[in-house]
Amino acid sequence: MVVAVRNSLHEVYPATPEAVPAVRVQVAEFAADAGAAPDTVESVRLAVSEAFTNAVLHAYRGRSGDVQVTAAVTGNELWVLVSDTGCGHQTPAVNPGLGWGLALIAQATEDFLIAERAAGGTEVRMRFPLSGGRSTSAA
Repeated sequence: MVVAVRNSLHEVYPATPEAVPAVRVQVAEFAADAGAAPDTVESVRLAVSEAFTNAVLHAYRGRSGDVQVTAAVTGNELWVLVSDTGCGHQTPAVNPGLGWGLALIAQATEDFLIAERAAGGTEVRMRFPLSGGRSTSAA
């Protein structure tokens, strides 16, 4: 059976707490459709929620902004990027919180990196393993 799967996802969301559930659901569904095992789908859900929430809490400091979410399948891997055009992660946080978000992302991902964007802001790059055995075609 050949299943048509989108090989990438790119969405832009407002940097608001209300957007977190939609991001979580959309990226988890993409991961499941891409062949991620159920435990990996849950890891994707957790890591993306944390990365997006960090952008909502820290990127824009009281002004409005957007958060871009990109997911792509490469070989047997799923890459998810969560990026903003805010103040950057090197800027001290006004309200740092408990500091567990990055530890949760590290535990949920196979690999992750936080990078300053050349145009300003922060990008969190997360990598997850995919189960093999699926066929893809551009949709």
